[in-house]
Amino acid sequence: MSELSFFDKVYILVQQIPRGKVAYYGQIAEMADAPGAARTVGWALASLSPTQAQVVPWQRVINKAGRCSIRNMEHSVAEQQTLLEDEGVDFDERGYTDWGIFGWPGLEPDEVRTLFASGSSLRP
Repeated sequence: MSELSFFDKVYILVQQIPRGKVAYYGQIAEMADAPGAARTVGWALASLSPTQAQVVPWQRVINKAGRCSIRNMEHSVAEQQTLLEDEGVDFDERGYTDWGIFGWPGLEPDEVRTLFASGSSLRP
């Protein structure tokens, strides 16, 4: 079995974020055992094909401040926020969400290892 790429790890982790919850880029990087790679998580999500974007809930990853901050030619901040609001995530008038209510606690390291060991991948 081949080792998962960093992008594949990101996609697998993001698929675990439940509807109505959000995670931040650095949180996903840390779970993928790449602390400091928050920006690369963003690149991975921006690289999703249209087919992959149907199964990877990219909109559920926002910045650590609690705001949508996507920089992508395909999607806008307003679209991301609307998608999250449709899932039940609330934002205040300045565009911030409450991590205490809507933040996803993530997975424990053992859960991540088990998930990655399954070898799942979204690459064609």
